[in-house]
Amino acid sequence: MSGTGPSGAPQRVGQVKEITSLSNPVIKDIRALSMKKHRDETRSFLAEGLKLVIDAIDLGWVIRTLIYAKAQRGKPQVEAIAALTVARGGLVLEVSEKVLTAITRRDNPQAVIAVFEQKLTSLEAIELRPDDTWIALDRVRDPGNLGTIIRTADAVGAAGVMLIDDTVDPFSTETVRATMGSIFATPLVRATSGQFLDWSARAGALVVGSHLKGSVDYRTIDYRGRPVVLLMGNEQAGLPEQLATGCGQLARIPQAGRADSLNLAIATGIMLYEARRHLLDLGEAAP
Repeated sequence: MSGTGPSGAPQRVGQVKEITSLSNPVIKDIRALSMKKHRDETRSFLAEGLKLVIDAIDLGWVIRTLIYAKAQRGKPQVEAIAALTVARGGLVLEVSEKVLTAITRRDNPQAVIAVFEQKLTSLEAIELRPDDTWIALDRVRDPGNLGTIIRTADAVGAAGVMLIDDTVDPFSTETVRATMGSIFATPLVRATSGQFLDWSARAGALVVGSHLKGSVDYRTIDYRGRPVVLLMGNEQAGLPEQLATGCGQLARIPQAGRADSLNLAIATGIMLYEARRHLLDLGEAAP
């Protein structure tokens, strides 16, 4: 923690670097996190907002670099996070509004942002429990959809999200923003379609694929008493035949209007809540 001075006000954390120049090499490195290649090379990503940073710390994530606006100096929460970052070997930067705008690429940037190390789980490390619900996503292209699905998975208490083949980077700025902090609470797995099929054949989970040609109404499936994997396809192409044949059930969401399909994040949310309906205590739901 940062401690207090004689007047009771928070003391300035030591080892804080003040930066106002966009040409600073540390700032250049952080700005480069907008590119997937740099995120992959450094195994890191950027998250924006004081609440998201606090949530991440509460969930055991370690900050590599904390960046905050000069106007945040002396604020107790920011000083406490800065002190914790320094104590754990991280870097703390106090920057100008111009630098924050350049890093976030927003005209009204969050006043606190942080760089974290990426976390991915392997298929082999998954220990399935009877009430687990996983979401598997095949070649999802839209970062907003992926972020919304991760957020929904967190909200409904799903075990995690599997990203199959060329699914968009979950650690892109757009995806992380759309998760609203759920990126820190939701285990993520990367796998090829072949790896997923091999794993699902051994794992003993019920794999339910969402398919326009599905013969089963998603509401009639018994999701109780066993782990479930909801397999959702690419927004345009749907599930390829290889993955569809690996499903225990091919389900569809009935539609009555003129639209020929649902948005992927909406469809995933509908199926998620149905699959976990027997596990949700609506009496404790927020008003």
